[in-house]
Amino acid sequence: MPELLADHTTFRIGGPAKTWIEATTEAQLVDAVRSADDAGEPVLILSGGSNLLVSDDGFPGTVVRVDTKGISSEGSFCEFDADASSGLSTGGGAACGGYLLTVAAGEDWDSFVAYAVANELVGVEALSGIPGLVGSTPIQNVGAYGQEVSQTIWSVRTYDRIARAQKTFANADCGFGYRHSRFKAEPGRYVVLEVTFQLEQGRRSASIRFGELARTLGVDADGRAPLGAVRDAVLRLRRGKGMVLDAADHDTWSAGSFFTNPILDADTAASLPGEAPRFEQPDGRVKSSAAWLIEHAGFGKGFGEPPATLSTKHTLALTNRGGASASDVVALARTIRAGVRERFGVSLVPEPVLIGVSLDD
Repeated sequence: MPELLADHTTFRIGGPAKTWIEATTEAQLVDAVRSADDAGEPVLILSGGSNLLVSDDGFPGTVVRVDTKGISSEGSFCEFDADASSGLSTGGGAACGGYLLTVAAGEDWDSFVAYAVANELVGVEALSGIPGLVGSTPIQNVGAYGQEVSQTIWSVRTYDRIARAQKTFANADCGFGYRHSRFKAEPGRYVVLEVTFQLEQGRRSASIRFGELARTLGVDADGRAPLGAVRDAVLRLRRGKGMVLDAADHDTWSAGSFFTNPILDADTAASLPGEAPRFEQPDGRVKSSAAWLIEHAGFGKGFGEPPATLSTKHTLALTNRGGASASDVVALARTIRAGVRERFGVSLVPEPVLIGVSLDD
């Protein structure tokens, strides 16, 4: 029987893979991709399936499921300030009191966050509860609650399918931006093999810059809290929005946030209603809230007719209520995007990778 992508994506949608390979070692991963390239076969790297919407026709090529494991550390064991803020050091090697953790691409992301928190390593605690694997996080520059992986990534080691060789990128060479990286800019070229993070040692979190999280924890903006308390608070917030996977909760049968928050030029931002969220960016542009725009364009929680609707907990998540097809989700996404464009003149951009489907008519 062919392997169905629906069994391997958080949307629980997707037809069969023509060829299915599970790579449990780095050598298997590289060999599978290289062999498919030699044969002229399309390749889909499956890294947890949490950011994919796959056609019901499936994938007409080789799907390689990444299942590599391993965490190794290189640390500095000098004295440290338990209240020190986190961030990349400017020197070479690990920061004093910090560790370089090299993590295989196939490690579960949230398990890695739990590992860091349990070992009093600071910098990824606000990224708790995000589904998927470690190898996919640099591609999207995954972020939530005021943290992004680009803040702690030291380097990313990849297999370059064009050069047919391994290539390692330092943080500054990754082209990180909001939900963006050089790996996303050249889709499919780089297969992430492992990611090295620089995390500082401490019992308290990095500065908390996200207002909702600060209020939940009862700290001031830019304040800090115990690592475990931050993780627990983030998990509670995410569960309340249907953003922690739960097989019994159809609000989590999704790809998380379906649209990215739009970054607008000054004139477009000025044309929004006065109460619309606005966040000034260093380049003079303005980021707004996709969730706010969706809701105020008339699409409230639960909008739509099953089997595909908005989440009943969060307007940014498009969900499979059971038995939804990719075309059902696409139709809902088109309706929402068109409504936001008509109401506010803003074209929302999908965050998930679309395989065999498109929002364009």
